[in-house]
Amino acid sequence: PACPGRLLPNMAEGGAAELETQRADTAALMKTPLKKGDTWYLVDSRWFKQWKKYVGFDSWDKYQMGDQNVYPGPIDNSGLLKDGDSQALKEHLIDELDYILVPTEGWNKLVSWYGLTESQEPIARKVVEQGMFVKHCKVEVYLTELKLCENGNMNSVITRRFSKADIIDTIEKEMRKLFSILDEKEIRLWNKYMSNTFEPLNKPDSTIQDAGLYQGQVLVIEQKNEDGTWPRGPSTNNVKNSNYCIPPYSGYNSYDYLEPGRHSEQAGLCGLSNLGNTCFMNSAVQCLSNTPPLTEYFLSDEYVDELNHDNLLGMKGEIANAYADLIKQMWSGKYSYVTPRAFKTQVGRFAPQFSGYQQQDSQELLAFLLDGLHEDLNRIRKKPYIQLKDAEGRPDEVVAKEAWENHRKRNDSIIVDIFHGLFKSTLVCPECAKISVTFDPFCYLTLPLPLKKERTLEVFLVGNDPLTKPMQYKIVVPKIGIISDLCEALSTLSHVPADKMVVTDIYNHRFHRIFSMDENLSSIMERDDIFVFEVTGSRTEDTDMVVIPVYLREKYRQPSYGHHSNTCLFGQPFMISVPRSITEEKLYNLLLMKMCRYVRTCNENEDEEGSLHFVKDLGINGNGQNGVHEEGSPSEMETDEQDDESSQDQELPSENENSQSEESVGGDNEDSENGIGTDDPCKGQLCHGQKKQLFTFQFNNLGNPDINYVKDDRQIRFEESRQIRLDERTYLALDWDPEVKKRWFDDNAAEDFEKHESMEYRPQKKMFVKLKDCIELFTTKEKLGAEDPWYCPNCKQHQQATKKLDLWSLPPVLVVHLKRFSYSRYWRDKLDTLVDFPISDLDMSEFLINPNAGRCEYNLIAVSNHYGGMGGGHYTAFAKNKDDNKWYYFDDTSVSSATEDQIVSKAAYVLFYQRQDTVSGTGYFAHDHSAKEETSAALGAARDSDEDCNENDAENENCMHTN
Repeated sequence: PACPGRLLPNMAEGGAAELETQRADTAALMKTPLKKGDTWYLVDSRWFKQWKKYVGFDSWDKYQMGDQNVYPGPIDNSGLLKDGDSQALKEHLIDELDYILVPTEGWNKLVSWYGLTESQEPIARKVVEQGMFVKHCKVEVYLTELKLCENGNMNSVITRRFSKADIIDTIEKEMRKLFSILDEKEIRLWNKYMSNTFEPLNKPDSTIQDAGLYQGQVLVIEQKNEDGTWPRGPSTNNVKNSNYCIPPYSGYNSYDYLEPGRHSEQAGLCGLSNLGNTCFMNSAVQCLSNTPPLTEYFLSDEYVDELNHDNLLGMKGEIANAYADLIKQMWSGKYSYVTPRAFKTQVGRFAPQFSGYQQQDSQELLAFLLDGLHEDLNRIRKKPYIQLKDAEGRPDEVVAKEAWENHRKRNDSIIVDIFHGLFKSTLVCPECAKISVTFDPFCYLTLPLPLKKERTLEVFLVGNDPLTKPMQYKIVVPKIGIISDLCEALSTLSHVPADKMVVTDIYNHRFHRIFSMDENLSSIMERDDIFVFEVTGSRTEDTDMVVIPVYLREKYRQPSYGHHSNTCLFGQPFMISVPRSITEEKLYNLLLMKMCRYVRTCNENEDEEGSLHFVKDLGINGNGQNGVHEEGSPSEMETDEQDDESSQDQELPSENENSQSEESVGGDNEDSENGIGTDDPCKGQLCHGQKKQLFTFQFNNLGNPDINYVKDDRQIRFEESRQIRLDERTYLALDWDPEVKKRWFDDNAAEDFEKHESMEYRPQKKMFVKLKDCIELFTTKEKLGAEDPWYCPNCKQHQQATKKLDLWSLPPVLVVHLKRFSYSRYWRDKLDTLVDFPISDLDMSEFLINPNAGRCEYNLIAVSNHYGGMGGGHYTAFAKNKDDNKWYYFDDTSVSSATEDQIVSKAAYVLFYQRQDTVSGTGYFAHDHSAKEETSAALGAARDSDEDCNENDAENENCMHTN
């Protein structure tokens, strides 16, 4: 049937009341609280908005309640799904913008009322609980995709989706089924990180979330050999073989060691167990552990004298103590990995957001840790109150020196010594031009990534020539642009003037939106079907023509209830330009001409040319090439989408004689129903000019006072009270009898289109940006957003000031956070741009505005990496060992050698650089200075007693040999 799943409310039997019941029931069910384990369903927000119109869901939008033209039809979720997959959601869909969540009972009711589009399956999702101490529920819209394979054939993976609340046992059962492994067969599951890194999954009751599994993770199932051995080697926890089999964490003491008592591990090359999604913490700790001045400070016990137990902003020294214990274990040289359970517990006590087992951000933990360590080790016992002053025109050097001294009066710790720098902030008021200059300390730099300023859109252009098929184009438009930018881009490719375009969004055979030229492009989503119509005449000068949206409706013969005829929209709606005054016959012929490509107009055996001329000769006085060229041209108009102007509740496609909002045109229904049902197609009016017609039409005007429609003795006039505005609610409906439609209307031809060569265009992905581009962007002047204004002390009110940041002084260790995660109303994204950063000799001098700064060159010492998408993924680290000066890769418990060419990647997230004049041996830091003196003394002593050392090396451990 034309309208599958149609369960129309019976209007004669209180249909409006039934719609009110639908509205009230659904509204109540939408407020159902989330409960762990419950199932909720996704509904495409476009369908849901249409349903809301139909049932008058919002008090201010009831004018089309019960109107069959906004009947939403069966639930259609195709816009949420990747092509060809009934369960794979498109990426980055946003709650309420793209989809609505409804509970099970609400879903069942909607399906019982409207049905579900054929071949679609319900998109059901479970409510999961997140957090360990502070619980909160959320609907898990995106399931975790895991790649499953057998140990003997790891190249052949099968992708399956699981909930984070599923347990490892569920995965094992699924894998046994996929790979036909009997229940009694002994197996082991492995988590495969890299080509050489495997971790056993040996807690069957652990959830996917607690096990720290992430999107795209590869899991391997291994079967025991017949002889009782395992293909991957013995299952003892104490094996560290070339495959880096990661031992599972076990036991409940503070630190679990791989092989207690062994002394052959190199100091600092110590992995950290994943305590369930704690790779973000492990990554941050490995970077700090490989920051030499900080680690030497803790290893030399210098921190003990500086612990501040009384600082109200600190953590009573407990974070510093827990961190010191962890660093000492990692640098003892005894263990290949430790389990940082005690450290995690302390972090969780002071920062509850890190206490659970949900994925977190390594940079956020780093910020918390540096701040916590600073306050626990602050040498200032009583912070003085300091009144902050504005520059008030004083020289930068004076203001900067004052700001730094004031900062040090309240903040003096090893963290400030190592990580704190100073930047200059200049704000200018747009109203009074007040300039405010301040110098502020920073602990790390958050650098923006240059965003792509453009996006591509696929649109269909429907030209004026009715014989030409719509053409699909791929156009490049500004990301922050307006509809007129789209028209200009399309005009360049199509040579259709931009001012003769009307941009629309078509959904469910109707205009979902008709855009005005100044609307934002950001409101167009990737999945919208954008149709651009060429209209004749000029949009700003011609007043003799009017542009009318046209919908096609199928009209059923079964008896209608009350005033509601039984109609269903079909095909693509279109725009037509018509003269303000026109006869019914000419309007009918003009409409027929517009559809001549897909409405058969005479005996199908006749040649196309002949039948086409027939249409042309219907007296449309067309002087243009295609017979309508001069005929249709639009009025002066804007294409505002009219906001909900109140109008009387009008029942839309009725043939009620009292309805003032519409008129039925084009001969009485008896003629139209009886005239075409003959065997010979040429008995219809198209061949003999009789009054029999393929369709009747009705003009529907809801809530648009701009157009009055007057019918006077078969003459139609569109009268306007002011400039005409296009609006989705004002349209001409063409009503077709199903039999007539079946015979004369060619659905395939109507939907046919051609592809422009621009559809082959693949936007060039910029290969990479340089770190210096990001620093330049950081120091670029910007205007503050409306949601983030500055209080001007001069105007005494908040203003959208311009802001500029400049670097004044940089710390010994510069931490650079690349802002890879971006959020906006219409998209949330992780930018996987490759940032090219130097491993050595990063010269920051050019970015310093302090004339006395001198040379400022840095070498890279560590990188925190993030793999995967938003809200999940996996963190690892690269770091340079201070003792052997070699690079290593830290992936939870696994530590492996790395080369410099592996370090620069799309995963790089936080970078650690050390200034060359502060490295070990320069004596820059106090502990380094004293260590240098001790070394010199030791070297002197060694020379004196070299000959005494030969016999008993073991007893003279302090003797140092020099070559």
